[in-house]
Amino acid sequence: MVEHIQVANSIYENALVWDAHAGFELTHERDLETLSVWRDAGVSYLSVNVGYDVRDWRVTVKNLALARRWIDAQSDFDLVGTVADLDRARAAGHMAITFDIEGMCALDGSIDMVQLYHDLGVRQMVFAYNLNNAAGGGCHDKDIGLTDFGRDVIREMNEVGMFVDCSHAGYRTTMEAMEISQVPVIFSHSNPRALHDHERNIWDDQALACAASGGVVGINGIGVFLGDDDISSANMSRHIMYYVQLIGADHVGIGIDYEINADSGSDDGVTGLDIALSENPDFWPPEQYPGGAIKCAAPSQLREIASNLLAEGLSKAEVVGILGGNFRRVAKLVWG
Repeated sequence: MVEHIQVANSIYENALVWDAHAGFELTHERDLETLSVWRDAGVSYLSVNVGYDVRDWRVTVKNLALARRWIDAQSDFDLVGTVADLDRARAAGHMAITFDIEGMCALDGSIDMVQLYHDLGVRQMVFAYNLNNAAGGGCHDKDIGLTDFGRDVIREMNEVGMFVDCSHAGYRTTMEAMEISQVPVIFSHSNPRALHDHERNIWDDQALACAASGGVVGINGIGVFLGDDDISSANMSRHIMYYVQLIGADHVGIGIDYEINADSGSDDGVTGLDIALSENPDFWPPEQYPGGAIKCAAPSQLREIASNLLAEGLSKAEVVGILGGNFRRVAKLVWG
């Protein structure tokens, strides 16, 4: 085990480390200041959430304005738009950032908003955040599949160079999206339902279809999706290994979903997500989220996860791919 730790540390220090999704409730600069958690953990690239269907689309635009201004003022964070930009940021010792949006309510019914969000730094969008919207079905709702608007959105996302992200969407919606997209799709932060039967997790054929498209499934660090509220590195590694065996190491990545304002909650430890859950139970059905509060693995666990994967018998190249190389490969195809 000591040897695995030493090798893992060497691999980790030299690898592109990619976290495919982070954050809820971006409301203040202090929320952005928690990006230091990822930087200090050695993360090279992070997709920062700036909005989701729970909030009005105008909140998303304001969040983008806040985040862009804050990042522009930093010396060690770079807003990137292409893989070449990402590589330059990494070479300079900076952490690369793009934005993501969870749900098409942010489009306010206008296909033109896809290009606008792309121009502002958004590089992935989810179809529906748990509940249905104008584009398609959510995972906690009647799965209506893709609407005509949703199909048009996919075509536009393919055109501008944005990840089609199937996390949080209903089964039929994801399968139809993967049929329509002309470029690889991703599940930025979704876990195997075969290991833990939660509506937010995905079935094996969804993961297989993602891999067949050339895409990547990112393992999520939230305890209610991992099972038994167990956010240990061992449990995250177990979910990663399940997908390595099912779809191949080249199609597995990491999207921890660590809450961006986890360190700026109230004095009693209640965070922005906890408040959102209590105020919007339709988006998070109580039977699916018992207890309300959400526990999540931290970016600092990534190094230990790399060691666990080596101990499971994965090669150095496979671990490097899971840490970030696989998502970079797909981004090269989608973003350019």
